[in-house]
Amino acid sequence: MSRASEPISRETLLVRIAGTLVIALPAVVTRVGGLHPSATAEVLVHGAAVLSAAILLLWAAETARADIPGPLAMAVLALTAVLPQYAVDVYYAYTGGTRPGYSAYAAATMTGANRLLVGFGWALVALALALGIRRLAGRSGGSGRHAARGPGRRDVRLAARHRVELGFLALAAVLGFIPALTGEIGWYIAILLIAVYVLYLARVARGGREKDAWTPEGVPAWLVTLPRRERWIAAAAGFTLAKIILVVSTARFGDALVVTGASLGSDEFLLVQLLAPVAAEAPVLLVAAMLAWRLRDADAIGTLLSSKVNQWTLLIACLPFAYRAGGGGWSLPLDSRQIEEVLLTASQTVLGLSLLIDLVFRRWEAAVLFVLFAVQFVLPGEEARLVLAGICLAIGFSVLIARYRDLAQAMETVVRPRRGAR
Repeated sequence: MSRASEPISRETLLVRIAGTLVIALPAVVTRVGGLHPSATAEVLVHGAAVLSAAILLLWAAETARADIPGPLAMAVLALTAVLPQYAVDVYYAYTGGTRPGYSAYAAATMTGANRLLVGFGWALVALALALGIRRLAGRSGGSGRHAARGPGRRDVRLAARHRVELGFLALAAVLGFIPALTGEIGWYIAILLIAVYVLYLARVARGGREKDAWTPEGVPAWLVTLPRRERWIAAAAGFTLAKIILVVSTARFGDALVVTGASLGSDEFLLVQLLAPVAAEAPVLLVAAMLAWRLRDADAIGTLLSSKVNQWTLLIACLPFAYRAGGGGWSLPLDSRQIEEVLLTASQTVLGLSLLIDLVFRRWEAAVLFVLFAVQFVLPGEEARLVLAGICLAIGFSVLIARYRDLAQAMETVVRPRRGAR
């Protein structure tokens, strides 16, 4: 672990923690006091609480990361940071067991989260890196050491170790088309996806002894300076508080989104697909942007790439089991609209994989990814989804064919891992 960079003062630490808890306070008061404000107010109140929980989870995970070795820490951090997204998705799937309409919202939040992460998140890293380079170049007046770091760092570059994530994402991308072909997220595909994720964790754990360039910032930078026992207590407290907030807020937030969509006369499916992932994943997106802005682009894109792997495997796998626990069958059914959403998300996964497979994410590639993500809001129709899916697949497969050697190297990490790749 790298030394924490300029830990904040104790007063600043307390202000930030208190401020984060205050954001969640209205949701706790509303729930404990049995209050029932309007649906729109509940979206704001409980959405803010979900955001608060996500921030606490991120801080706790970064603090715990001080005692977790190497790449495995990145995978654990990426999973922990998006647990609020899991909570919302599992709630919809569970409730769908007795309220059939809710099962559609499980597919909405799952596909929305995945597309937001790739289409917006990866492009955000490229933009933040460009701004960070410009900042350093301007500071040095266009000459000297900072200027050398500027023009030479135009593109986001991944480390060789990220071939592990890319290899497993390629495997998950293939499996991700099965729900669209079968019209259901079945227990059998869930088991396969869980196996893929477990194998992924085992692979990244093999690289646990390699040097970790991670440097904590802000609240975690202060907490990691504590003795190990106190550090673990702080991390456990963060996890516990976040869990309590999620238990208090997830159901009310999920229900309020649906009611708000109906009351506003808008499409509830699209509203859930857009707003739930934004609230749940905002902290990890901001962290990735800050890392890229500090020219730590490999760490930034690596965090989001690991999040994509767990959301395209473990998150999908949770849904049929939550649906079954809620009183439904062993497979979560998908109607024609949900099938098209899953197909579009799987196609975007192929496109995103193809653009990262050579370990360089160019600015024009980020622009293409973002434009194809943004178009879905301008053309929300089901036929437009199929056209977008076709475009993503056409570009994705064409690029993968051209970069087949890079794809082969990534898949080799799945079949025959190498220890110590950097």
